Amino acid sequence: PTSLKDPKLENLKQALVDWINKTLKAEHIVIQSLEEDLYDGLVLHHLLARLGNVKLDVEEIALTGSSQLRKLEAVMKELDKMLGVEDGCPIKWDVKLIHNKDLLATIHLLVAMAKAFQPELNLPPNVKIDVVTVEVSLFSPGPGCSILQWMALVTAPLLTPSLLNFRFQAILHFVNQNMASLGLQIQSPAFLSQFADGVILLLLIGQLEGFFIPLVDFHLTPANDAEMVGYIVSQDVAATLKVLYALFRKHKRN
Repeated sequence: PTSLKDPKLENLKQALVDWINKTLKAEHIVIQSLEEDLYDGLVLHHLLARLGNVKLDVEEIALTGSSQLRKLEAVMKELDKMLGVEDGCPIKWDVKLIHNKDLLATIHLLVAMAKAFQPELNLPPNVKIDVVTVEVSLFSPGPGCSILQWMALVTAPLLTPSLLNFRFQAILHFVNQNMASLGLQIQSPAFLSQFADGVILLLLIGQLEGFFIPLVDFHLTPANDAEMVGYIVSQDVAATLKVLYALFRKHKRN
């Protein structure tokens, strides 16, 4: 219970509420509570449609528990797919937890959605929640209960210069490891400029995903910004690293 009074958690909850209300303003949907206003699937359904441009054939308002679970199942299945959740992988939310108004699961889901659909959203960093789980047993070796206490990290800590450099070096090694078969090597001093025209990025994606992008589909030696790729062209450090880190997390080798 003391975690619920943590100012960082309160700020995160309010940031998520404000984000949802701003996103769904055009649809005149306003929420006040993450637990009470998301459990039936209505808000998540509209967020999915707005952010993911996905239209699901589900009822707009589910009144009964069973219809709410059916709607949530359809919405969550599509969300998990868009968030890159694979079958059998441990996740921090599921249909029952959301429907049971589990605050931790709801926040984990919303933070994942915000990172996926609006990564520039400024969420409070390093938010932690102390959790106590009590399990009651009525069977052998006898009635009783077990108590498990643990800490859930909800948002990542701020990147320190040393951590940022560590990630950069890991990403650089990862890129060179996968580009070696093409005879290409990325050098640290010229890292941003080598990605600026988008060519290396396209070749890297092709290597990682196992397909060849026909040369007629892009300019191998682009001559101007119009032939390059948006934010990467401006050599924006954050944008470049976000793209590469997403690829790194998905395809990194053990």
